[in-house]
Amino acid sequence: MDELKLSECCKLGDNNARKKLYETYGGRLFTLLYRYTANREIAEDLLHDSFIKIFSSIDKFAYRGEGSLRAWLERVTVNIALEYLRKNNNNDPVISIEEMLELSDQPEPEDIEMIPKDILMKFISELPDGYRTVFNLYTFEEKSHKEIALMLGINEKSSSSQLSRAKALLTIKIKEYVKG
Repeated sequence: MDELKLSECCKLGDNNARKKLYETYGGRLFTLLYRYTANREIAEDLLHDSFIKIFSSIDKFAYRGEGSLRAWLERVTVNIALEYLRKNNNNDPVISIEEMLELSDQPEPEDIEMIPKDILMKFISELPDGYRTVFNLYTFEEKSHKEIALMLGINEKSSSSQLSRAKALLTIKIKEYVKG
């Protein structure tokens, strides 16, 4: 069943179509949520919340070609993750200027390429919540600092600072991994 037919059947309340939508996209959306929360149980809860939101607002989805359903589902899911993170904002540790200067050496691209994807994703999941959220939005969702600031209710400098700190922490982890 293609995206258009699947979305139209879901709009009509077809439970088989809803099941197919969940089976088709649930794993991808779970991975997305896990990337933001770094917690399996929370990601599972948020996946449930995401599908409740998806099914209750599927009538607002407008098909715009192949891939538009997946993009819409991901946007709804990211918004659920961001809402959760805003409500449960933990105070992230702050890295001092001295530590940042120490970390300014970026890892070599070939070092990053030799690290398995699951290890890199683990490193990202270990970032403090705020750093991980900004890193995900900037890197994977390709949002600007201005867009991130609006989404998270922070200023652009905070977004930029949190991204820099996320990269610095990832640099440490990558260098440690490469050293063995």
